[in-house]
Amino acid sequence: MNIEEFRNDCIAKKKVTEGFPFDRDTLCFKVMGKLFALTDVDLFESVNLKCDPMKAIELREQYPAVLPGYHMNKKHWNRVMMEGSVPDSTLKEWIDHSYDLVVRGLPGKDQTLLKKSG
Repeated sequence: MNIEEFRNDCIAKKKVTEGFPFDRDTLCFKVMGKLFALTDVDLFESVNLKCDPMKAIELREQYPAVLPGYHMNKKHWNRVMMEGSVPDSTLKEWIDHSYDLVVRGLPGKDQTLLKKSG
């Protein structure tokens, strides 16, 4: 997966915005203002994705390319090295998981707004 494919997969989800809130290199994706994915837009060496804490540990044990989240809460975030060992389809599943996890954590009114949006 390249940066364009990663971006397209993230931005295609409902109510997602992208931006550079930290610096001019770190591209962040948010759903209704809550972060679910980020990467260095120039290097694209890794991506950080939110993850269920138990699943995060399992993925780190199963995949050498999955590490605790870089500059993130290591319990809730994984860093996936983009060196080619994780299939694109698996990475897309993890992006979906991250998005869904954040959506489930939104206040009820925001979840309702999200469901109503096309």
